[in-house]
Amino acid sequence: MNLKKIFQSIGPGPIIAAAFIGPGTVTVCTLAGAKFGTELIWAMVLSILITAILQENSGRIGMVTKMDLSELIRFQKDKALYKFFAIPLVLLAIGLGNAAYESGNLTGAALGVDVIWSLKTEYIGSFELNLANLSIGIFTLILLWFGSFQILQRLLVGLVIILSLAFFAAALITAPSFSQILSGFIPNPNAKNLLTIASLVGTTVVPYNLFLYASLAKKKWNSTHEIGKMRLDIWVAVVLGGLVSMAIMIVGASNMGQEITNAVDVSKGLESVFGSWAKYMMGIGLIGAGITSSLTAPLATGLVVCGLLGWSQEVSSKAMRTIMILVVLCGILFSSLGIKPIQLIVLAQLANGILLPLVSGWILWIAYQKEHMGEYKTSTSAMFVGVIIWLVTLALGIKSVSLVLS
Repeated sequence: MNLKKIFQSIGPGPIIAAAFIGPGTVTVCTLAGAKFGTELIWAMVLSILITAILQENSGRIGMVTKMDLSELIRFQKDKALYKFFAIPLVLLAIGLGNAAYESGNLTGAALGVDVIWSLKTEYIGSFELNLANLSIGIFTLILLWFGSFQILQRLLVGLVIILSLAFFAAALITAPSFSQILSGFIPNPNAKNLLTIASLVGTTVVPYNLFLYASLAKKKWNSTHEIGKMRLDIWVAVVLGGLVSMAIMIVGASNMGQEITNAVDVSKGLESVFGSWAKYMMGIGLIGAGITSSLTAPLATGLVVCGLLGWSQEVSSKAMRTIMILVVLCGILFSSLGIKPIQLIVLAQLANGILLPLVSGWILWIAYQKEHMGEYKTSTSAMFVGVIIWLVTLALGIKSVSLVLS
C-alpha cells in the first residue's frame, strides 16, 4: 500500500486528536504531573472514555442523518424557542470563543519555538510585536487559504505523528518508574486534586470537537455500513491523544516539587538533567500542539457557523475561508501585539460552560431516538453509561460557570 492510499484510508479521527492536544492540554497535563506526579493518569483514562463515547455518538449521528450537529439545530422546525437560544449560544461559544482562544494556540506554538531558538521582539510605539506569534499566524493563514481539506488532513495527521513521537521521546528520556506509572491507574480523588481532575477532563472533552467530528464523519463515509470504520477511527485517535497527554504528564512528573508555570519551565529543567535532546523534544511537541490547534479551531468554527446559517461548508468556499481567516486574524492580533481579550475569553468560557452539558445531553438524546437513528440508535444499556457521562459534563459545566462568575 502506497502513502497516498494510506492517507485515503485514514478517517478524520486524527483531526480530533490534533484539536484537543493543544497548548491548553500541554499546560494542564504538565502542571498535573509537576504537582501530583503520575497519580492522576486514571483521570486521563476517564477523559479518554468520555471523549471517545461522545465523539462516536456525534460521528454516528452525522453518518445516519447526513447532517452535522449545527445543521440539525437549524432544521429543528417545530422548536423555534430551542433554536432561538441554541443558535446564539453555539455561535457565541464556538465562533467568538475560538476567535479569542486562537491567540492561545498561536502563543503555544511560539513557546515551542522559543524553547529551541528565540526570535526578536520588535516595538511599535507602546506595542510589543512578537515575531514568533506573527510568523506562525501567517503560516496558518497561508495553509487555510491555499490548502484543500485533503491537504489540511494530511498535514494534521503528520503533525499529530510528530508531536506524539516528540512527547513520547521526552517521556522516555525521563526514565519513569514503571511501578509508579501503574499506580497512577488507581483512582484517588480527593479535595486537593479535584480541581486538577476537572481540568484534565475538561481540556479533553471539547464542545467544538463534537460538532467537528459529526461534520467530518458524514463527509468521509457515505454509507451507514461503514459505522464500524468510524468507531475504530475515533477510538484509535482518542486513545492515541490520551496516551500523548499521559506522556506529557510523565514529563511534568520529572519536575515534581519544582516551581513550574508552563511546559517551557519543564523543558529547561529537562535540559539541565537529560541534555539538550529533552529540550528539543518538548519544543517540537509544543510547536506541533500549537499549530494543530491553530488550524482545527478556525476549521471547526467555519463548519459550525456555516452549518448554522445555511452557508457552504466546503473548505474552499468564500464563506468558509472568510470565517477561518477572521478567526486566525483575531489570534494574530491578540497574540502578536500582546493584547489580552479577557472579556471575550470570559464570555466564551461562560458560554462553553453552559454549552458542554447541553450539547453532550442533546447528542446522547438524539443518538437514542429511533425517529432519527433507526436501527443505529443507542442501546438502553449504552444510554445508561451516557447518563453517567452527561452528569460528568454537567459537573464540568457548573465548574466552568462558577469559576467565571466567582
